[in-house]
Amino acid sequence: MPMPTRPFEFTARSGLRLAGRLEVPAATVRGWAIFAHCFACGKDSHAAVRIARRLAGAGIGVLRFDFTGLGGSEGDFEPAEKGRDVADLLDAAAAMAVQGMAPSLLVGHSLGGSAVLAAAGSLPMVEAVATIGAPFDISRMSADGDTVSIEDKAFTVGRHLAEELRLQDQGKRIAELGRPLLLLHSPTDRVVPVASATRIYLSAQNPKSFIALDGADHLLTQEKDAEFAADMIATWAGRYLRMAPADAASSYDAEASETGLGKFQLAMRAGKAHFLADEPAEVGGMGSGATPYNLLSAALAACTTMTLRLYAARKNWPVRHIHTFVKHHKTGQGDRPDTFSRRIEVTGEVDAAQLEELQQVAERCPVHRTLEAGSQFNLPGVELSPEQD
Repeated sequence: MPMPTRPFEFTARSGLRLAGRLEVPAATVRGWAIFAHCFACGKDSHAAVRIARRLAGAGIGVLRFDFTGLGGSEGDFEPAEKGRDVADLLDAAAAMAVQGMAPSLLVGHSLGGSAVLAAAGSLPMVEAVATIGAPFDISRMSADGDTVSIEDKAFTVGRHLAEELRLQDQGKRIAELGRPLLLLHSPTDRVVPVASATRIYLSAQNPKSFIALDGADHLLTQEKDAEFAADMIATWAGRYLRMAPADAASSYDAEASETGLGKFQLAMRAGKAHFLADEPAEVGGMGSGATPYNLLSAALAACTTMTLRLYAARKNWPVRHIHTFVKHHKTGQGDRPDTFSRRIEVTGEVDAAQLEELQQVAERCPVHRTLEAGSQFNLPGVELSPEQD
C-alpha cells in the first residue's frame, strides 16, 4: 500500500532552499527519521525512495532530501565551506523539529553514511544511527582527486568535502558517537569494500550490529535488497527508539486522521489494521484508499462471510470457500434511501437446501441486523485538540 508522500522544503543556514519529500506513515507514527542519500544519487534514487517508504510502512516517518546543489535543492554541490553536508543534516533536523517531527533516527547511504556519523553528535534528539555501504574514509572511495567511482561511473563530490573526509579522524568520531549503531553492507560491494564496515564496527564503542546485504550492489538497485535493508533497520530501531507501540491500545474501535495530502486522504486505524481512506478523483479526492461507503460495504461483506464460515463449521458442512460481494447505492426513495446489494458464492459439495439455509443465516449476521434496524448515536460534539490551541 503506498504511503502518503508530501513535499518538505526548508531553508538551510546558508539561506538556500533545500528540497525534500516526507514519507508519512498511514498508521500510527512511531518515530521520525532522516535519510541521507548517496552523494552520487539524490532523494529520488531508487534506494532512497524504497527504503524511506518501507520505513514509513513500519510506522517510521522519513524525510529524504537533496543536499545543497543536488536535485531540487539550491546552490552548488561543491561546498563553499567545509562540513556543508553535515550542516544540511542539522538544518533538516531543526526544520523537522519545528514541525513536531524531531528525528530520532538517522540513516545514511554510502557517503550519506559518513555524513550521519558526523552529524549525530550534534543532534541530542537522535537515539540511533544506521549506515548502508558507508566508507570508513574517503580514500577508500576516491579514484582520482575529488571524484568517486560508483558502479564504474565517476562523480564529483566537491574538493572541500573530499578534503574534509580525508583529514577527519573518523575512528575517533565513531568512538565518540554515543548512540547504538547498525551497519548494513554487502560483502560483494565493488565500490566500498566490506572492510570499511569492519573498521567502523571495531571503532564503535556503543551497542553495534552488523547485517550483511548478501548479493546486493552498492546502490541497492534491486528492490528486494532495499526492502530487506529497510525491514532490518525498522526491526533494529524498535529496540532503541522511544516510539509509541505499533498497536497502541485505544478505547475506540476506529480512528481517522488527516494526512495533509489532497482534500480527503485519511490515515485510518480499525482494530490493529492501518490503511488509507479517500474519495475518488472525480469528486476531488486522489483515489488512494477506500471511500466511507466502501468501508461500510466491507463491514457487511466481512461479517456475512465470517458468520457463514462459523455456521458451516458448526454444521460440519464441506464448505471450502466463501466469497461475499457487496455494493451500496442510494435510491433516493422513501425513509430508507440506502440499498445494499449482496451476492454470496460458496465453493464445496453442498446441496440446494444447505444453500438456502446459508442464505437465511447471512441475513442474521450482526452487521446486517445493525444496518437493517438502524442505530443510535452518542455524539458529544467537536473538541479543540491541545495541539491545535
